[in-house]
Amino acid sequence: MKARDNQTVLYSAHRHSLCFTILCFVLLITSPFAMASDQAESNGSILRTLIPVVAYGTTFYLHDADGRTQFYKGFFTNLAVTYALKKSISKTRPNGKDNESFPSGHSSVAFQGAAFIHRRYGWKYAVPAYLGASYVAWSRVESDNHYTVDVVAGAAIGIASSFIFTKPYKGFVVTPVAANGFYGIGISKQW
Repeated sequence: MKARDNQTVLYSAHRHSLCFTILCFVLLITSPFAMASDQAESNGSILRTLIPVVAYGTTFYLHDADGRTQFYKGFFTNLAVTYALKKSISKTRPNGKDNESFPSGHSSVAFQGAAFIHRRYGWKYAVPAYLGASYVAWSRVESDNHYTVDVVAGAAIGIASSFIFTKPYKGFVVTPVAANGFYGIGISKQW
């Protein structure tokens, strides 16, 4: 009976997390922050923070101390790698403001949070987070803060940092697999 109660709590938590993410995304897209690309940039910056906050907050809601530790490891690894690369590569932004264009920190943080949700709690809960992270990446290019290669690299670093340290929560996790011309799905279960 206890396993079923845990599944009910997990389903309810994910449903609330999903609803909260979708609601915030819709509110951010439709809110009058500024004009054109300034609005996209503002919305992207808010989502950049919101996605990892939701991922981290879910670990508290589910009383998932192991997940919280895994989140810390992925989050701080992501920040260290991203900002070490920014300082060592010193690439000028498209708008010419500074020499910290590569990789995109906004994209790496947003995709790290989305990838944590994906790896820890499953693909279907991560879809809104990945959509939000994609919007963040787009907003950075749209606002001339980054080139496309910057946001792609940031996304890759964020995803890799979560996938290295994060293990599935409970139950089965389904993930897409693509390698050496092979495409399929991977199914895993934590025992």
